Amino acid sequence: MSFNWSEIWQHMGAPAITIAVLLLVMGLASLTVFIERTIALRRSQAASRLFASAVAEKIGSGDVDGAIDEAARHERSHLARVTKAALSSWEEGRRGRDAGGLPPVEKARRHVERVLEETGEEMRSGMSVLATVGSVAPFVGLLGTVVGIISAFQGIASTGSGGLSSVSAGISEALVETALGLAVAIPAVLAFNYLSTAIDADESRLSRAAGQLLDDVEHWDRVETSGVRRGRVA
Repeated sequence: MSFNWSEIWQHMGAPAITIAVLLLVMGLASLTVFIERTIALRRSQAASRLFASAVAEKIGSGDVDGAIDEAARHERSHLARVTKAALSSWEEGRRGRDAGGLPPVEKARRHVERVLEETGEEMRSGMSVLATVGSVAPFVGLLGTVVGIISAFQGIASTGSGGLSSVSAGISEALVETALGLAVAIPAVLAFNYLSTAIDADESRLSRAAGQLLDDVEHWDRVETSGVRRGRVA
């Protein structure tokens, strides 16, 4: 006896339908997170490319205020956020507004480390949903299968009928839950791995850019300390 999807759904009991709905909600949640994170990362990457091309000349000439203003105009760029944090902290330190007595470069370095951590956490927001769905969905599907098989055998016991034809329909309905669980889990795992790789690459690029910027800031600080004025940094 063959069933189409509509007939299988109609023959499912309340527990099986509940589990199937739960799996569909999990799949929708993972899809939403994947789309949102992908769009957010691509927007940040595009904004960072625009910011990098716009700020390169200002950084090269030591125009700190101009670089900070440029960073403020690229709010979606993670690179702009890190750049603004480094230069603003250094400016505050060199102007004597640091109550802790830290050297300006060290103040900028510590602030950048905190901003990088915050940025990494922001980029990974929602990733726990993908990880949870990828690991739990197969077990939820298996639970649905077990519940379906139990229901099938309970039906056999109540009617007193047996044989393969009596149980095949119920088992096929139950196995749909396992298939649904795997159909939800596999894309979630693939999405998690894809986003993790993309985020790791973005974090590496940000760390390298922050290190290069801090090297420039340290050079400016040495120039200023030695009494030599460089461009508009002084």
